[in-house]
This record gives sequence, C-alpha cells and structure tokens, in this order.
Amino acid sequence: MQSITVTELAALEGATVIDVREPDEFRQVRAAGAVSIPMSQIIDRVDELPEDETIYLVCAVGGRSSKVAEYLESRDFDVVNVDGGTYAWTDAGLPVEQG
Repeated sequence: MQSITVTELAALEGATVIDVREPDEFRQVRAAGAVSIPMSQIIDRVDELPEDETIYLVCAVGGRSSKVAEYLESRDFDVVNVDGGTYAWTDAGLPVEQG
C-alpha cells in the first residue's frame, strides 16, 4: 500500500482527499478540502469515487484509512494512505476546517 505524509499531501495541488472518519469526527476538524465518506459507507458510495485519479485517504491516525485503502485497491482504485491522519495534520499546523 502506498502512503504519504501530511506534509507531502499538503504540497499537492488539487488532490482528492477522502476522510473516512464518522460524521461527528469530520465536523470537529478536518484537513481543508477533504470530503467525507465514512468507512461504514464506502461500499455503498464507491461509485462516488473518481476512477481516473489518485485518491488520498485520511482518518484520525491511519488505521481506518489503511483498511479502506486495501479494499479500494482490490477494486483497482489508485489510493494512497495518509500517515498519521488528521491528528498529524493538525499537529503540523496545516489548514483545517470545522463544522
């Protein structure tokens, strides 16, 4: 499985970032520009994911997003797990959104 640091992700222009945490976690704080598709909904919402670009997956620390990455890789999606997740993102002082 491919992985990337939060600093490397922040340097990318226009990356598709999917946050797989639950909605209440997503509302509290998230990487700016991330889209919410909770891990519990990935199978039902897989058709919402772009098939022609790399998808960067983030959760709180990297565990859930790595499981989602494994599933999506088995469906031939190009996915990258974000090491350290949202906690690492906020610890690095990178742009966040709330609400």
